[in-house]
Amino acid sequence: MTRRPRACAWFMHSTMAALPAASRVPVNPAGGILRSMPSTRFGRITPPNDAWLAKAPPEPVLEPDLPIIDTHHHLWDRAGHRYFLDELLADVRTGHDVIATVFVECDAMYRAHGPAEMRPVGETEFVAGLAAMSDSGRYGPTRVAAGIVGFADLTLGDRVEPVLEAHVRAGGGRFRGVRHSAAWDADEVIGNSRTATGPHLMARADFRAGLRRLTALGLSLDAWQFHPQLPDTIDLARAVPDANIIDGHCGGPLGYGVYAGKKDDVFASWKTHIAELARCENVTMKLGGMMMRLAAYDYGALPAPPSSAQLADHWRPYLETCIERFGARRCMVESNFPVEKMGIGYAALWNALKRVTAKASADEKRAIFSGTAERVYRLTPGPAAA
Repeated sequence: MTRRPRACAWFMHSTMAALPAASRVPVNPAGGILRSMPSTRFGRITPPNDAWLAKAPPEPVLEPDLPIIDTHHHLWDRAGHRYFLDELLADVRTGHDVIATVFVECDAMYRAHGPAEMRPVGETEFVAGLAAMSDSGRYGPTRVAAGIVGFADLTLGDRVEPVLEAHVRAGGGRFRGVRHSAAWDADEVIGNSRTATGPHLMARADFRAGLRRLTALGLSLDAWQFHPQLPDTIDLARAVPDANIIDGHCGGPLGYGVYAGKKDDVFASWKTHIAELARCENVTMKLGGMMMRLAAYDYGALPAPPSSAQLADHWRPYLETCIERFGARRCMVESNFPVEKMGIGYAALWNALKRVTAKASADEKRAIFSGTAERVYRLTPGPAAA
């Protein structure tokens, strides 16, 4: 259970490389492109600035025929920003071969009435409807929300089972699991997950009882914590070894608030925990999703988005460490859109991930970009019906 996976041959080098001098964007010791007073409120979601995104440097799509399953995106109508099927597909159609996606909960379209624990089922109903539209084939070949990850309060313990069963019914064969976020930090600047009640949610007996009910139904847990909480995820994976745990956003490294100016310390601590987490063979890692938490650059102050090469340089040490430790067969990719859209366009994001994996073998790329997701989320490959 604790055997370390064999490292990919192209990662037999240090991943603590500094940002190349060729980068034209100024860097500070907080972990990337920051000024002394950053304009971006890291950890807070705002609508993307389409005019700013349009100023991105033009670049060709890399490896356009490489199939991608986007394992983490949202669909919502919040704070004057609507991101539904049409908006997602407008991003998807920017050149990469995105064959399917996985929706991850975001407090969207909960039921207005009924028992509180059942209200999140409304989100699964909403997404299943958009997924059915996609499956009609009228909107293109991408299978949007081929997998649905919803929310259920795992601290209900055994009482969470009827909630999970309601999600399964509402999902129309697409419901794959739950994300009950545990991301919490004592620094108020960080901005905690709405479902995190304290620093050690995953250590609670009732949470673990709920996870066991989730696991018994063949469903997965999308774990989400900040890097200082990774020991809790490790302990959870060991305590429930038959659970299918998918850790999001490269394990949640933080680069702002009390962590600003501590890039090397954060990376060293994060890397130690990632190595230990990778020894838990029931854990898979999502690559990406670090835009507003790693705080690698002040996207609110830049005159234009960075290139994919610049983004790849900022994220490379984290992505390469995850792939080296987990192996390609236990890594999958995510866009985290529309959150990441605050700082990069969809096409450039995938280009950045492809740049980091450029030296991987064809089999390794197949695993990272689609194969692992197909297996772990139990997805059926193939285009939407024509």
